[in-house]
Amino acid sequence: MAQNIFAVLYLVTLLLVFLIYHQTSKVPPFVFFFMCCASYRVHSIFVLRLFNDPVAMALLFLSINLFLANSWGWGCCCFSLAVSVKMNVLLFAPGLLFLLLTQFGFRGALPKLAICAAVQVVLGLPFLLENPIGYLSRSFDLGRQFLFQWTVNWRFLPEAVFLHRAFHLALLAAHLTLLLLFALCRWHRLLVLGLIELSWNTYPSTSFSSASLHVCHAVILLQLWLSPQSFPKSIQPSKKTH
Repeated sequence: MAQNIFAVLYLVTLLLVFLIYHQTSKVPPFVFFFMCCASYRVHSIFVLRLFNDPVAMALLFLSINLFLANSWGWGCCCFSLAVSVKMNVLLFAPGLLFLLLTQFGFRGALPKLAICAAVQVVLGLPFLLENPIGYLSRSFDLGRQFLFQWTVNWRFLPEAVFLHRAFHLALLAAHLTLLLLFALCRWHRLLVLGLIELSWNTYPSTSFSSASLHVCHAVILLQLWLSPQSFPKSIQPSKKTH
C-alpha cells in the first residue's frame, strides 16, 4: 500500500517538475523521457526506500509552480509545509527571500514571510504547548550527523573527514560566503534598494539603519564611478582626424 502511494507521489512529482520546465522553456521535451525512465536512484528513493524526501520535494515543486503562476501566498504556504517535512528545504530559503524582495520590496515581503512562519507555528503548536524546548531543539537540529554510507557528493573523502565537525563548519562557512558574494556582487542592486527602504522606514532611526543608509550610498557612488562611461550618440565626443 505504501509503495503504491509513493508511486502515485512519484508521478505527481514528475508532473510538477515537467510543468516547471515547460514554463521556463529551458529543457527540450525529449529530455523528460530520460528523466522518467533512466533515473534509477529516484525510483529507489520513491518506491523502495519510502523516504520523506519525496514528500518534501513534491511540496517544494508545487510551491515553485505556484510562484511561477504569481500565487505567492499559496506558494509560501506550500514552501513552509515542505520545510515542516524535511529541514533541508531551508537551503532554498535564501533564493526565495531574494525573489520576494525583488518582487515585493522589503515591506511587501513581510506578509509572505509571515505566512511561512504561521504555518510552522500552527503545525508545531501541539508540541510547542507540551514541550517547546524539546520540539525546537529536535525539529531544527543543526548538529545532526549524517551516515557516510548514504553520501553521494563526498564519497571520495575518507569517512573520518566526512564525519569531522571541522568539515561541517567549513561547508557551512563556504555556503554563507557564497551567499554573501552573490548578495554583494550579483544581487547588490536588490539589496541596496531594500536596505535604503528599510533605513527610511525605521522609526526612530537606529545606529544600524543610519550606517546601512551610508553604506548603500557609498555602494551606489562606487558603482557609478566604476561603471563604463557612456554618452548618448548625439553628445559623444568626436575623435579628431589628422
